Amino acid sequence: MSEKLVLHEYAASGNCYKVRLTAALLGIRIERREYDILKGETRTPEFLQKVNSNGRIPVLQAGDRFIPESNAACHYLADGSRLIPTDRFDHADMLRWMFWEQYNHEPNIATLRFWLHEIGMENLTEAQRLQVPLKREGGNAALKLMDEHLSGRDWFVADDISLADICLYAYSHVAEEGGFTLAGYPHVSRWIDRVQAQPNYLPISA
Repeated sequence: MSEKLVLHEYAASGNCYKVRLTAALLGIRIERREYDILKGETRTPEFLQKVNSNGRIPVLQAGDRFIPESNAACHYLADGSRLIPTDRFDHADMLRWMFWEQYNHEPNIATLRFWLHEIGMENLTEAQRLQVPLKREGGNAALKLMDEHLSGRDWFVADDISLADICLYAYSHVAEEGGFTLAGYPHVSRWIDRVQAQPNYLPISA
């Protein structure tokens, strides 16, 4: 890629990590700019006007253009690479899992991780505390579905790693920080090991 790539991020976020991991696996260099979401740094007039009017990260900046939404940023980086299947059905299936991740997986697993690991149960509002059991149920349902899908197969789509795996991996591998028990999902646990064995793998803490 000829344009300069800048990732506007909060490093602890799994959504931001997806973009970094995609870039790392493909050997793409990106510059990183950190924002503290707990201090409202993505809600400043400057950020809203110049980076993302929705006030959220990650945002991938490519030259003077900006790509909000983590999975869209991953797709931009991986376009034409081995991480996007060339078969038409497999490509659509990859997108299916990426959409599912944002709708069924991330709202439960990522939210509980943020609430419990970043904010702390004692600092949650009463409304948030009431949602914890429902988030826990939804997160375990997502992990169960993933575990069943991975039974007898190595990857989510076709026979190789794709963006579906990267986008699902980002929050799955740190799900225990949200109080989930990965030992109950052996196929997911082995899949996590396979992702971590990929060349150029980058941990979330890097």
